Amino acid sequence: MVNEEYFVRQAVDGNQEAFTYLYDTYFDRIYRYIYVRIRRQAESEDLTQEVFIKALKAIDSYKVGKTPFASWLFRIAHNQVIDHVRKRSRAQETSLDDAPPTVGWEDPVTMVEQQFELAELNAAIHELTPAQQEVVSLRFIADLPIAEVARIVGKSEGTVKALQFNATVALRKLMAGRI
Repeated sequence: MVNEEYFVRQAVDGNQEAFTYLYDTYFDRIYRYIYVRIRRQAESEDLTQEVFIKALKAIDSYKVGKTPFASWLFRIAHNQVIDHVRKRSRAQETSLDDAPPTVGWEDPVTMVEQQFELAELNAAIHELTPAQQEVVSLRFIADLPIAEVARIVGKSEGTVKALQFNATVALRKLMAGRI
């Protein structure tokens, strides 16, 4: 079995197929992370593509073994989101039409309920502090371990754990008031 480091080394050496493998491996996680932060499907798709374009352009500067590839890639995504949010008007709101499409042949009522629940959760997440939003996005949407989240956000693991704990407590309270 070939591990991820092999593909990263190959991509750093200019192997396009290796980079494509990494793209396929991380695309959904990067997209979900960006979507939770941006809350607009088309913009999230565009930003995800921009993350991979920047990663491809900078792959030769990545130091294999120094930082996990996922941390490096999510740092690029994090910076893209920050740049995008600075440019975008803060007055924009998300509508149910912007919710990510539900895949499958489920009952239409179930699909609408799921979209409603996602919209409620997104609204609750956006009531958290920016630091809590970032930690929740990286931990639960991008599914990264605490150590990687700490590296990406530039905080200690203890601080990340505290932010995560406070965010989950706040989300429970917020969601209890909505349901």
